Amino acid sequence: MPIRYLTADEVRAAERATGDLLTGGTLMQRAAHGVARVIVAELTRTGGCYGRSVGLVVGAGDNGGDALFAGAELCRRGVRVDAVLLAPERTHAAGLSAFRAAGGRTGERLPGEPDVIVDGVVGLGGRGPLRRNAAEIFAAVGSATTVVAVDLPSGVDADTGEVHDPAVRADVTVTFGVRRRAHLLAAPQCGRVVLVDIGLDGVPTQPDGAGGPTLGSLTDDEIDWPTPGPEDDKYTQGVVGVIAGSHRYPGAAVLAAGAAVTATSGMTRFVGSAHAEVVAQWPEVVATPDLADAGRVQAWVLGPGMGTDDAAAATLRTVLQTDLPVLVDADALTLVARDPGLVAGRTSPTLLTPHAGEFARLTGADLDTDRLTAVAGLAERWGVTVLLKGRITLVADPTGHVLGNDAGSSWAATAGAGDVLAGVAGALLAAGRSPQIAGATAARVHARAAELASRGAPIGASALLSALRPAIREFTTRPARTRAGTAPSAR
Repeated sequence: MPIRYLTADEVRAAERATGDLLTGGTLMQRAAHGVARVIVAELTRTGGCYGRSVGLVVGAGDNGGDALFAGAELCRRGVRVDAVLLAPERTHAAGLSAFRAAGGRTGERLPGEPDVIVDGVVGLGGRGPLRRNAAEIFAAVGSATTVVAVDLPSGVDADTGEVHDPAVRADVTVTFGVRRRAHLLAAPQCGRVVLVDIGLDGVPTQPDGAGGPTLGSLTDDEIDWPTPGPEDDKYTQGVVGVIAGSHRYPGAAVLAAGAAVTATSGMTRFVGSAHAEVVAQWPEVVATPDLADAGRVQAWVLGPGMGTDDAAAATLRTVLQTDLPVLVDADALTLVARDPGLVAGRTSPTLLTPHAGEFARLTGADLDTDRLTAVAGLAERWGVTVLLKGRITLVADPTGHVLGNDAGSSWAATAGAGDVLAGVAGALLAAGRSPQIAGATAARVHARAAELASRGAPIGASALLSALRPAIREFTTRPARTRAGTAPSAR
């Protein structure tokens, strides 16, 4: 099953469902032990525990209690632990007592530069930026200090992932039982997320009838790339049609068509004025300048570099009037923004792939900090699937279910990378994948290709395209699973 990311209310409901484990303090003890264990691992990795130093920044409530109980455990392992209490009168009493009994020290500032600093300021209930006293402490942290956040970094909204200014930027975030939405939506701020099992079984979702989108992400084992079976031929594996590029922008055509060729073992057809350039680069593509001569396909990709004139609009309208799956990207999105009726309510599978600027044109408003609600809202209103590009890609279907993918870096933020993504996702549509699975799968492989191509250095879209095949191979060489279905023949 996909990884689930829960709202703050869902997490609280899951904790309440444990009954005595919550009220008796067992959940907190388990959580604190998990935090201490992660810190021990960090210290061991860099030389051991005894004689090392850890600083706690402790706020009011349970989040601070987790940090203090963890600090007590570290003290018993020979670690020097100092704590700054940001709200002394509201500090978790039992946690503070255990901390002091184990030899922990409190003061108005942390002495020296600790090996690890623990963010125990606020938890799920945190709102807005860090207060000044906490912000000053974290602003003074040096690069040699590892920042460990309890539950999620303070200053990050648990549900929307909004990163306020200032906010803690963690190297490691230790969370409990289930992942919070911010762990995906604000992944760069969270660092490495470690999930500690504290016994939250049968996690409820959307308590008290609350609505709104759901958020998940595919595991590596769920990336089911279409591979040819013993009875397949070039038609049954998926024939994708690409309409892209122009005399002015032939590169978009070459990149989108090349990505489709790389992503499928079936056939790629191309329509556009850049047909000669495409065939020169990809001779296996069946290319023509005219849509009427394209031949049969099982899905269409159109938009990259195709222009926004009347001829482009007529082509878009013709393709959208078919009952085939269609991926709408780039210039085609600009045309849809002018006339949303082209796609709104379309009953055949439809995938829109905007970046933030294109999304703003589609909706008539700038993309706000709650990207999850925004993308789910557009998908529901128009009855289509929407892939919102970014470091964190979100793919929303019309039912309000969203699949996200953290690329792990922004190396793919380069001109032409979106053309590559469109070609890959279109090939998956032609192979019979649903728009949401096609988009989420393409985003995962696209991100992996960028990582393989860059190896820490800037890349262009051509390098990204060249790395697609080894990225795909990482998933197709996993243990065989039942295929998710094949496309009908295009003959």
